[in-house]
Amino acid sequence: MSDQEMYLAVLIACGVLLAGVVAVRVSSRSSMPGLLLYLGIGLIIGEAGFGIRFDDARLAYNISVLLVAVLLFDGGFTTRWSEFRPVAWKSGLLGTVGVLVSIAVAATVAVLVLGVDVRTGILLAAMVSSTDAAAVFAILRRLPLKARVRTTLEGESGVNDPPAIIIVTVVVSDAWDQMDIPSMITTGLFQLAAGAVVGLVIARIGQSLLHRISLPSAGLYPLATLAIALTAYSTAGTLQASGLLAAYVAGLWLGNQALPHHASTEGFTESLGWLSQIMLFVLLGLLASPKELPAAIIPALVIGSALMFLARPISVAVCLAPFRERFRTQVFISAAGMRGAVPIMLATIPLTQNLPGATRMFHVIFLLVATFTLIQAPLLPKLARWAGVLDAISPQALAFDSSPLEGINASLVQFTVPRKGQLVGMWCTDLRLPHGAVLSMVVRDKQIIVPDSELRIQGGDHLLMAVESGLVELVQARLTLLNQHGPLARWLISGRNRRRLLGDE
Repeated sequence: MSDQEMYLAVLIACGVLLAGVVAVRVSSRSSMPGLLLYLGIGLIIGEAGFGIRFDDARLAYNISVLLVAVLLFDGGFTTRWSEFRPVAWKSGLLGTVGVLVSIAVAATVAVLVLGVDVRTGILLAAMVSSTDAAAVFAILRRLPLKARVRTTLEGESGVNDPPAIIIVTVVVSDAWDQMDIPSMITTGLFQLAAGAVVGLVIARIGQSLLHRISLPSAGLYPLATLAIALTAYSTAGTLQASGLLAAYVAGLWLGNQALPHHASTEGFTESLGWLSQIMLFVLLGLLASPKELPAAIIPALVIGSALMFLARPISVAVCLAPFRERFRTQVFISAAGMRGAVPIMLATIPLTQNLPGATRMFHVIFLLVATFTLIQAPLLPKLARWAGVLDAISPQALAFDSSPLEGINASLVQFTVPRKGQLVGMWCTDLRLPHGAVLSMVVRDKQIIVPDSELRIQGGDHLLMAVESGLVELVQARLTLLNQHGPLARWLISGRNRRRLLGDE
């Protein structure tokens, strides 16, 4: 590549990225989902537009899987465990059993209505069986949904990608003729379980490492955290386990720990998430050929309608039956199962294996995602109000940040007091920080105040505390409870937790 070609390639890449950023702005001011704009950018710069030809399905798949891993890491990192834990079983069932039910229903419709063979029917159904993390995170986080509903859907999108990838990979490969259904299920369960374990183990090792080293720059901590997540992803893949689930579990664990410079890392992962979304959808849009889309219209409408009106509602009803979820909530969860980049990415797998009809299947899935996203996304706000799943008041969580203090086994913990919360008006002495934690400074209106027994906390105060490394999470949990309940927290929380969190021991 000559210098001029390199400069041109960088110019095009930067233009695409800027166009993607502008698309975020456009989508935030309209009902148009951003992912459709990204796909449109890919089509515009592709062979039918600017003439850039890209048809390397293997490269597209490899890049797409890595970008999805980054998206899942970001999704896990920004999910609060306190919200996820009560709905973990729901998300798990929707992401596993729900996928199998959706495939069975949609594949049956494909075989009966479209007249395709069983293998093709299962492939078409499996490729659209999982909800998409990029689409779910991008669209649902605009709505002030109740934490229980939002976290159920986000957790499902993090869990159901690996089963869909496993099923598509098995059906496309020679294993389709060699393995029976119990063997396929056993293999899938092993890959999921092993991926989760690998993700958790490497995340805990990485957490310990981040707490033990004092890096010379705050910007190195987000890079190290990303490296830990990708280590989990690649290690799991090397062991024939689910790398995507490992990345999600690693993000979920690390995001809920008192990591050094947590706020900076969260901002970094959010930026990576946006970059991955833009790159992912533009890449897959670039792979599509507009001239192939007209022939895909009827199959896309048939499979998409079967998925939206039969497969998805049935799978949601089956999985949520043990939890006695409200009918309207089930309807919303069913409608909010967004499809996005992952189904299109899965449609590249048959292309890599030169499977007969693979090109047509890819364009069917591409058109299905674009069409039904355009239908679903604008309806979700109205449907959420009808279902009663909107939060009247979005809870304001405390955003902590911490950094190791070099030379001693302690960290500097800091956060800004919310304008609305029970901490406002409390005396500094009411915090009752444990031994080994000291409120050393309050910054108010750019003025430094030394805290004493006469100082009341105000909204917007910036609190700085020196905390022994082993107490960081305890102090954060304690301040969070005090912000939720104020002085009444001492009576609302009982037993060992009261003694541990509120200084009664």
